[in-house]
Amino acid sequence: MALLRGVNVGGKNRLPMKDLVAMFTGAGCGDVVTYIQSGNVVFRATEARASRVPGLIAAAIHDRLGFEAPVVMRTAGELRAIARGNPFLRSGANPETLHVMFLADRPPPGKVAALDPKRSPPDEFEVRGREIYFRCPNGMGRTKLTNQYFDTKLSTTSTVRNWRTVLTLLEMAGGP
Repeated sequence: MALLRGVNVGGKNRLPMKDLVAMFTGAGCGDVVTYIQSGNVVFRATEARASRVPGLIAAAIHDRLGFEAPVVMRTAGELRAIARGNPFLRSGANPETLHVMFLADRPPPGKVAALDPKRSPPDEFEVRGREIYFRCPNGMGRTKLTNQYFDTKLSTTSTVRNWRTVLTLLEMAGGP
């Protein structure tokens, strides 16, 4: 599964999903399906092919459309573990307030420890491996827990999806 950042957001970085499907097919992926217009792509590929997909797709978008769109990857198994591991569900949080930030790289423990847990009350976050789970009662539009903050502090690239999208992508990738 590929998660693109900054595609079709606020009328910028327009990328028709049929063009995105063609890019993935051209990169050697099969059974390519997109979900909504924000760059969620479920596909089949060998492990070797999948490891090349982020670079191939980012280059194709840049070459054809002239903008940067980082690509963060997860396997179906990783997505299953992410869905099962949400710490805020265990505490009874409203699923409508939950989001997951997918990181391109696993951040070093020292950088994770340096994050400010009180940066944006009442919002909460928890870093687990290459994911950051969020509970944002007032919505992601009002939080100070932004991609820029985490990308800078953790020296990585990230993209966020709401909980409903995470579960839909999991279903598309083969279920629970």
